[in-house]
Amino acid sequence: MKRSRTTLLLSLPVLALAVSGTLRSDTTPAEDVSVSLCDGNSSLTIPGLKPGQVLARDDAQGVADQMMQIWRQNQGEVRWASWSAATAAVVAQAAPAPAAPAAPPAAAADQPTKFTARDQMLWKREEKKWIDEGYKAYHSAKELGGTIGISCDMCHPDGSNTHPETYPKYQSQLKKVALLRDMINWCIENPLKGKPLAENDPRMRAVEAYIHSTRKGVPMEPGKH
Repeated sequence: MKRSRTTLLLSLPVLALAVSGTLRSDTTPAEDVSVSLCDGNSSLTIPGLKPGQVLARDDAQGVADQMMQIWRQNQGEVRWASWSAATAAVVAQAAPAPAAPAAPPAAAADQPTKFTARDQMLWKREEKKWIDEGYKAYHSAKELGGTIGISCDMCHPDGSNTHPETYPKYQSQLKKVALLRDMINWCIENPLKGKPLAENDPRMRAVEAYIHSTRKGVPMEPGKH
């Protein structure tokens, strides 16, 4: 019988929540898989999961839910929620009234216009291809090289709380100013237990494109925490 998420949480008593710091039970074997949370300080050991094993989708979601619960306790998600609401209000307030489209300047007989309708169509098609590929990778437990069944969307549904508009910014996990791709790789290495992607890896570019697409219209604010 397929276990519910509630059953999963009850069946993992060693994952008792703590306010801060590393979460580990004295009864948990050292060889069990441990994943790091994005606060850079806490970790969570998955009892019974050995290196090389992969969690079922429901079990992986249960682990991701517990990771996010710990994060909320340690960091306070209300801070992000308040800021996001304020940002949305600013965007709505600052949005200019739609203006009548200006007539394009006439092109010289011997020179084509800069961008044609076909250009725009091809570019939109290519953009959509990258975003769609990023969506698939973001929602896959394997596409980005994860090894334990956890995918990006389990902690950040539809790119929520990733705030790509705030990069570059200093990240304590990396101890340096990070780009969005640096944090994507950090998440791949830690919660997903995979290997980092090369900067020009098509999967990295696609995931970046997808995450950015989820924040369309939000003002850029590099360095915001």
